[in-house]
Amino acid sequence: MDFLATGDRSVFFYILLLLLSAGVLQALAIGGLFFFKRSGDRRANWFFGLLLLVFGLTLLHNIFNFVSLYDYYPNLRFLPIYYTLSFPVLLFFHAKLSLYPSYKVRWTDLKHFLLPAGQVLFFIFMFLQPLSVKASAGRVYYNPFYGAFEQGLYLISFFAYLYFAHRYIRQRRLEAVAKRQGQELRKVLYLRTLIRVLLMLFIVHTVFVLTDFFYYEYLEINLRSVKPYVALGMMSFAALGYWMGTYGFQVLFWGRKVFGKNKNP
Repeated sequence: MDFLATGDRSVFFYILLLLLSAGVLQALAIGGLFFFKRSGDRRANWFFGLLLLVFGLTLLHNIFNFVSLYDYYPNLRFLPIYYTLSFPVLLFFHAKLSLYPSYKVRWTDLKHFLLPAGQVLFFIFMFLQPLSVKASAGRVYYNPFYGAFEQGLYLISFFAYLYFAHRYIRQRRLEAVAKRQGQELRKVLYLRTLIRVLLMLFIVHTVFVLTDFFYYEYLEINLRSVKPYVALGMMSFAALGYWMGTYGFQVLFWGRKVFGKNKNP
């Protein structure tokens, strides 16, 4: 059975699907190129490349939900391509290592990766369960890796790490101005633009997520049955990837001189 071949699909459905799919392809393509980027700090490049890859896969997970693929193929439930808790950490370390390439990652930094690693292991564990278990499982309210609680952790941590990244950017900007480091200042401005635009887009995305939650929990209104709302909500998430991909494209092709030569051996 073709899970797309249903009678209520309109041209707008396929336009939305095309836009979301383009977001996946852009994120995966640009993210992959960052692993071959020779300018800038190699670790910062890898963190940003991985950020785009996991974002693209998470957007693909959302597309699969959107087209009800998991309903038609329950054996694919919990396919390990959902990484919401990884976004803020990867973004933060990309910014930090870009600004301070001499920083050595310490064992104490591992605490930042506990939740992202837990989410990956949870999905791998659930994906390997028999079909009888996966078919009856789904999002659980208090699950920190896939549920309402996970969404809360995702929103809070994203805002928190955006704030931490902005603090490092502000500090590095003051240092660059004081030392009259023109190239460093341009790098700071690149990163500041990345973070500020992401903040605005994420606020919009957060409004959609929280509105859906409160309407469903307190007003018993399922906004996911309102097609325009679902479309706009999904695009609010995809817009994050479009912006990060656009930023990444600029850095790859026009920002190479700004980010300098690779400082890693």
